[in-house]
Amino acid sequence: MSETRTLRTQAGGPRPGTATAPGNRPATASAAGTGRGPEPGSGQDRPGLDRLGLFTVLLGAALPLVDFFIVNVALPTIGRDLAAGEAVLELVVAGYGVSYAVLLVLGGRLGDMFGRRRLFLGGMAAFGLTSLACGLAPDAWSLVAARVAQGASAALMLPQVLATIQAATSGPRRARAMGLYGATAGLSMVAGQILGGVLVAWNVADTGWRSVFLVNVPVVVGGLVLGARSVPETRSQRPEPVDAAGTLLLATALLTLLAPLTEGRATGWPLWTWLSLAAFPVSAYAFYRVELRADRRGRTPLVPPSLFRLLPLRRGLAMIVPFSIGFSGFMFVIAVALQEGARLGPVSAGLALVPMAVVFFAASLAGPRLVARYGTRVVTAGGVVQGAGVALIALSVLRDWPHLGMVSLMPGVAVAGLGQALQLPVLFRIILADVPPARAGVGSGVMITTQQSALALGVATLGSLFLGLVPGLGMRDALVTALLAQLALIVLTVLLGLRLPKAVG
Repeated sequence: MSETRTLRTQAGGPRPGTATAPGNRPATASAAGTGRGPEPGSGQDRPGLDRLGLFTVLLGAALPLVDFFIVNVALPTIGRDLAAGEAVLELVVAGYGVSYAVLLVLGGRLGDMFGRRRLFLGGMAAFGLTSLACGLAPDAWSLVAARVAQGASAALMLPQVLATIQAATSGPRRARAMGLYGATAGLSMVAGQILGGVLVAWNVADTGWRSVFLVNVPVVVGGLVLGARSVPETRSQRPEPVDAAGTLLLATALLTLLAPLTEGRATGWPLWTWLSLAAFPVSAYAFYRVELRADRRGRTPLVPPSLFRLLPLRRGLAMIVPFSIGFSGFMFVIAVALQEGARLGPVSAGLALVPMAVVFFAASLAGPRLVARYGTRVVTAGGVVQGAGVALIALSVLRDWPHLGMVSLMPGVAVAGLGQALQLPVLFRIILADVPPARAGVGSGVMITTQQSALALGVATLGSLFLGLVPGLGMRDALVTALLAQLALIVLTVLLGLRLPKAVG
């Protein structure tokens, strides 16, 4: 406990016990080296997040994650309808993911500055408009541009969800809210792929693949109405200016890594991809040095290095990376394999993952009780269970290919979903447990950026591995190889889980 108190003070200062009226700024320093006072609404006068408000922000959390995966099963139809090649189709996925990842931390900082409710509602409105633009896109490049804008809108909205939960709840209510956030995030990633298949097959009002984007519009309208009534406003009392140098360098670092990895295989690895990858370590180191210098001078950088003194945050983020790479890679690969190899339609390909979604949601609801009793050992056990599920899926592929379907895959995907549910919600809670309210936006932005970058890397790396092996090995053996690669990542998460703090804050 003493180590936790020390880390909390280093990264963000003590949490004040009372709120201050607007305009009365106490001299108490909270963020390390910033001289920033306590956050409005902290402590006894913390603005409450009621059930309707929590439902609304969780709806906002679900939208961007659903849309990252919803296009996987729609890509073949999009390609035929818009006469788009493989490289352009990958940009439909990558353009969204890269702009989303690049701008997430900035979105969290803007919420700290201008108010998280304001940014949440503004980002949601922009997400609805860009979804409409995607659904009405006349050609492939218009769709790519709209997807990039949609990712930027999501980056404004999503960091405000966790920041609002951190700033407007405490104690058991926060633990329950974080558990529900984790359940929502995991379920959304699976449900997005299922929903995409159903919408494409139903062909509502003859919209075909466009319905996977147009469905967002009425959901956003409802979310805006609910959000205006139920989401409380929170912000940092003394916001710092935007770290322009840090923002540009972080964007450069992420772009130089994600852009060549997502487009390299489809474009034949031209010279620019290698030059970009070579520039990544240089830009990443430059970003670190700029942020460290700003932190030491008492400013508030985009990603404060002092935040990483929090042991739970640092070790939780290390686990999020291999978990997310493996998960997104699996979702992409299984969508392609079931449609192109097993010749399932989009609905059947989506329904094959229903057991994973159902088990994930049910197990997530039991997660808080298990954590209260067993601590972070739940995460390690979850990794072992997930590994068993992936192994069962691989055995099903070897035994039943190409006659795969919901029945043959059910045991493996259900067990894998159980393992994922024991990890992801708990990891979110661990990472943000000791982040002070004044840095809630920054902390949530860092966590979601890490997760989103890893999701994009999973599609790029495991997806490229799978597609690259298909011509030589065939679809079945390429799929099994990709599953074994995911299994290796799961082993890594289990080993990293052994280093987590024993208790969850």
